[in-house]
Amino acid sequence: MDEERTAGRGVGGIGRAPWGPSGWWAGERDTGGGLPWRSTLVIAVLVMAGTGFAARNQPDRETLDALGRALLLLGAAALVLRHRWPVPVVFGVAAVTLAYLAAGYPYGPVFVLIAVACFAAVVQGHRIAAGCALGLLWAGHLLLSHWLYRWLPPAGDGPAPWGQELPAGAFAVAVLAASELVRVRREQWAQQRAERAAAERRRADEERLRIARELHDVLAHSISVINVQAGVGLALLDADPEQARTALTTIKAASKEALGEVRQVLDTLRTPGDAPRAPAPGLARLPELVEQAAAAGLTVTVTTSGPPAAAGKAGKAATGKAAALPPGADLAAFRIVQEALTNVVRHSGSRTARVEIAHGPARLDLRVDDDGPATGTEAGGSGNGLAGMRERAAALGGTIDAGVRPDGGFRVHAVLPLRPEETP
Repeated sequence: MDEERTAGRGVGGIGRAPWGPSGWWAGERDTGGGLPWRSTLVIAVLVMAGTGFAARNQPDRETLDALGRALLLLGAAALVLRHRWPVPVVFGVAAVTLAYLAAGYPYGPVFVLIAVACFAAVVQGHRIAAGCALGLLWAGHLLLSHWLYRWLPPAGDGPAPWGQELPAGAFAVAVLAASELVRVRREQWAQQRAERAAAERRRADEERLRIARELHDVLAHSISVINVQAGVGLALLDADPEQARTALTTIKAASKEALGEVRQVLDTLRTPGDAPRAPAPGLARLPELVEQAAAAGLTVTVTTSGPPAAAGKAGKAATGKAAALPPGADLAAFRIVQEALTNVVRHSGSRTARVEIAHGPARLDLRVDDDGPATGTEAGGSGNGLAGMRERAAALGGTIDAGVRPDGGFRVHAVLPLRPEETP
């Protein structure tokens, strides 16, 4: 019998959300060689303009001269590298900010520089470095405000009130908390993207597998009939031309049917969401399988039992039965019987087969038997038949048992459950 098949791996992908964790503001490490020039330029302009405005209300601080502006520009310029080297940048900006404060220049937007640097470090996973940089800046500010002020500008400056340290500490904690929140959210976005990509790959794999099963089932049966009839035609071409003509007629009919079914399968690839142009095959076409098997020299007996009442008498296939089955179960049942009969033609020495179809209130039982023995000869199969049957049954929550019987024959037994809302 046919060997098990293995499914190939698919590929898939999904686009990034414009406000997802891939933007510069989320601190993504730049892997394309670019630098965040635009955002850094905006930050530099805001800091320079804001500091100039804030200096007007701080006459007790040093005038913002060229050195002060150079320090502000140096801190802003370091932010250009915040995505590539976040740890050196956050410590460097902290040092520049501390030097700016030690020179006695006005308070104000200078703290935006350290906030952006900490933000970039935290969202890239360098939380300890960002916390240490903020801690060193705060400790340095304490020393400047309560001890070193005697030797630093502006002249005549006194100690800063201790109450201002609470807002400074709250600012540091708020920066770290906001950065951590964005980091967590960024990881969640990344996980969601990975899950969506995995779902896309699964859907692509399932669709490819479904198409492969359909093509295998369509071609395997028809080509097996063609193969047998071609052998008959060659053997009788000189001795019995009329019988050879009959074999060629059978080959023509089988190939025409195979082409039609292949075209139907390929039609499903036209545009996603389009409905098939022809109905999917079902057990209503079981008599056609019996005729094709007969053309290949195989006598098939079909027995049906159980409801619906229109299923027909024992020993005959019923054409009204298929309408009572859900479309998915109807197609799977047809393909399983088709593949089982194909395997009998290919691999069994028996020229008879029995198909039993039992309807139940919540399941459909299929049984295909032949008396064997296995021929053991190469029949040109793809090795995917049994695996394809199992995949069809598993897709519906059913099972397939296939194996050699104690008496030497072979049996395929399929159980296909019917969903309660679809049960006739």
